[in-house]
Amino acid sequence: MSQPADPMHLSGATRLHFIVGDPIAQVKSPAGVSKAFHDAGRDALCVPAHVTPADLPDWVKHMSKARNVDGLIATVPHKFACFAFCATASDRATFLGAVNTMRRNADGTWHGDMFDGMGYVEAMISKGCHPKGQRALLVGAGGAGSAIAYSLMTAGVSGLAIHDEDHARRDSLAGRLAGLGLGKVSIGSPDPRGFDIVLNATPIGMKPDDPHPVESHHFTSGQFVGCVITVPAVPPMIATARTVGCNTMTGADMFARVRDLMVDFLLEAHGHEPA
Repeated sequence: MSQPADPMHLSGATRLHFIVGDPIAQVKSPAGVSKAFHDAGRDALCVPAHVTPADLPDWVKHMSKARNVDGLIATVPHKFACFAFCATASDRATFLGAVNTMRRNADGTWHGDMFDGMGYVEAMISKGCHPKGQRALLVGAGGAGSAIAYSLMTAGVSGLAIHDEDHARRDSLAGRLAGLGLGKVSIGSPDPRGFDIVLNATPIGMKPDDPHPVESHHFTSGQFVGCVITVPAVPPMIATARTVGCNTMTGADMFARVRDLMVDFLLEAHGHEPA
């Protein structure tokens, strides 16, 4: 096993993994991912890269030529675009047309997967909310929302209602999910009444003057309420849910589990050095 990377003692043997986004300064995961590599005895680091959507294709093309780059983590807004750079991908990434993590195939091409939804559902379960047989309302049909919706369906929810102000995006996701034949999919609204699980997968709540993404005055104590945002640490919607006794989950809970899944994926041995 190679010696773990020490930021003060890097060498030419250190393996690199990039996390790419636009912007990137807000991302906290490089330190946690690098520590996980170190703890696993891997001489590897996670390095942030600020790349605009217009520059992404050229950046990935040229970055891929570096033979000591083993992995890539995609964050906003690159999760859909990065799927196109993958020669192979998991079934869920293929369904979603998006990836958040890429690792090398034996021939040096990229294999992608999407862990946002799986990480979210695993974090829910760790909080005592088991989706199977539950009725869920999901706000947001973008990258994170699509991944969460897919994982809720494969986890066995009895019904999923999707609300998004972008009706074309909402309807497209609902139609594709219905085609899985795993449960009832419908068009939702901001009204959380009648649902066991209420989840926000949008950025709404990050700004002090943002409205709540759902009609939170209708929350009841038996509901599970979750949100994907990490700033503020306790979004206003979650704070309201807690005042009425709801079981809740924040974005930090989700991303801790997503990070673990990404690291496990990147650490899987292939028995080769990337070409």
